Amino acid sequence: MKASVSTTSVSARDGFEWWTHMVGDLVMPVSVTSTHADRFRGTATAIPLGDTDIFGFTFSPMSARRAVGHIRRGDPEQYFLFLVHGSPIGIDQRRNTSLLTAGDIALFDSSHPLSCEFQDEGRLPRVTLLRISRSALPLSQDRTDRLLGTALPAHTVPGTLLASYLTELRSQAERCEPAELRRLGGIALDLTAALLASASDSTLALPAETRREVLLAQIGAFIDRHLADPDLGPAGIAAHHHISVRALHQLFRSQPETVAATVRRRRLERCRADLADSRLRDRPIGPLAARWGFLLPAEFSRAFRAAYGVTPTEFRHGAAARPPRSAPRHK
Repeated sequence: MKASVSTTSVSARDGFEWWTHMVGDLVMPVSVTSTHADRFRGTATAIPLGDTDIFGFTFSPMSARRAVGHIRRGDPEQYFLFLVHGSPIGIDQRRNTSLLTAGDIALFDSSHPLSCEFQDEGRLPRVTLLRISRSALPLSQDRTDRLLGTALPAHTVPGTLLASYLTELRSQAERCEPAELRRLGGIALDLTAALLASASDSTLALPAETRREVLLAQIGAFIDRHLADPDLGPAGIAAHHHISVRALHQLFRSQPETVAATVRRRRLERCRADLADSRLRDRPIGPLAARWGFLLPAEFSRAFRAAYGVTPTEFRHGAAARPPRSAPRHK
């Protein structure tokens, strides 16, 4: 489901023109200029998520303009949310002008003139782009349009969750089936809606289902950050998120497992990864398990065997007997 293209597929002389046409087909038509046109480099990755798509772009510094003429010739009537990874980006839309640096998030609309400057600071600009149909956002278009071209609150809880989710989704997409990608795309839209609602002070306007999905994502992130705490449990999780323990359990009724089972599974996954890590082979199993909240070795051994069918020691020996895998390639 993941498709990648690159200027390496054409000659250096044709790379810039190829890139311009590719962006027009994949995203929307724009006019592009670059001082690197004679040696332009670019890579694009597209992942379909059902009602939305996620893209990854890495390219030589350039300027992009979408004028009224482009809009008249064809308008997909879509929002595009983007996360900045590399060099700074200047954006101008609807009289809002922002300079975005790595980690920043912004939104633009295909139906309004747009100007983007992808700056040259010794490293290639890199962005993650999420295509969003207007009808997919449970927010009024007027409120959303006020945010165009502005730096969204990336360091709030909704912003941090969304940035982390989009980055992880891009890296894990190849392991997902189409149905799972559609479900994950829905979560991306819910997190986007939460960020936009927070930025426009319209959180209460979100549908109950969207607020529920966002709260589940927040709870999941909290659990991952606190797995090493042996006291992590429903009471502490509920208190941190200002809900009752009863409300927490009701929230998880729609999930495949309970709160406690979720904590236990994620702890076991971390332990399993540590036991398979050749760099940790000389460390005793007990401290490795305690590192992820299992303070009683017997309890850990029983839980590990129930989950994976072998004892921790047997699993470690089996992992040691397998040939080492090459390091993953980061995108």
